[in-house]
Amino acid sequence: MVNATFGVGTPGLTRPAPLPRWLVLLQGIVALVFGILLLVYPVGTLAVLVVFLGIYWLINGIFVLASLYSDRTDLWWKMLVSVLGILAGILVLAYPLYSTILLPTLLAIIIGVEGLIIGAVQLARGLGGAGWGAGILGIVSIIFGLILIANPFVAALALVVILAILAIIGGCAAIIIALRMHT
Repeated sequence: MVNATFGVGTPGLTRPAPLPRWLVLLQGIVALVFGILLLVYPVGTLAVLVVFLGIYWLINGIFVLASLYSDRTDLWWKMLVSVLGILAGILVLAYPLYSTILLPTLLAIIIGVEGLIIGAVQLARGLGGAGWGAGILGIVSIIFGLILIANPFVAALALVVILAILAIIGGCAAIIIALRMHT
């Protein structure tokens, strides 16, 4: 049984157990603080997040490598994931300031390339008879993809601001929901 809240249900239960009120409130407060910090100190907060990401990649790479002792299925993929994770973690931890600039910029470039690909597919669908809406969507996606690729650093900064705003909105919503929950 699968449910939308947690992904896995418990047999015999019709509804998943709701999260405790204090946990929803804590999630809201953390998201709100995170969003405010990203707006007030974008580079510093992003640098801390990138260091955490580097630590995660390093630890994940080590665990995937260690899992090969007990499970050798998908050996080459696990080796690739573990080596790349360990190398990425070491590089991010060795050069945290460069990584703070490089990772969001690289993400903006990847999103830009995806926008170009999606735009080309939608444009082809629109010209192939799917309607003018698909064609317009394709053109808009191509334009945004080109903007992201042409200005990846500016796009990365905009991504940080958008993430901050979404964290503030989500944090406020979670706090309101927690205060309205019945205990």
